[in-house]
Amino acid sequence: MTDDKPYRPNVGIALFNASGLVLIGRRFRDDGPEIILPGLEWQMPQGGIDPAEDPRQAAMRELWEETGVRSARYLGETDWVTYDFPSYDGPQSHRLAKFRGQRQKWFALRFTGEDSELDPLTPRNGQEPEFDRWRWERLDRVADLVVPFRREVYRAVARSFARFV
Repeated sequence: MTDDKPYRPNVGIALFNASGLVLIGRRFRDDGPEIILPGLEWQMPQGGIDPAEDPRQAAMRELWEETGVRSARYLGETDWVTYDFPSYDGPQSHRLAKFRGQRQKWFALRFTGEDSELDPLTPRNGQEPEFDRWRWERLDRVADLVVPFRREVYRAVARSFARFV
């Protein structure tokens, strides 16, 4: 990626259950520069911020679009962090190809619903599903389950949100 491309505004969500575990989903397809690698398909929900959208509202929208969850309350958030996409040789018309990577603000949320609320396979807001499975995982283990270009951000999120475990 070239340094002259901008970062895409993005939110990430660490959804904690009552046991202090976080929700992760298994991505089941590549999305251009956001590749997945065998054995490293897991991640926490995340997604783009719409123009003029408040980041906290974007986090709640993305959580719902990707998982079906609406039952969550705010716990805290990080400062802005960035990561670069790996090299991408695909079509430059891809919606993410114009970005160098992502500039993210992460939100810690407490899940207040029941597991039956989780439904990552139903399309919402015209968005195709990103996850085909989900599970609860220890926050300190999630960085080892994601693609390498996201690991440092996930480690920083784990340090920042360790108090919510």
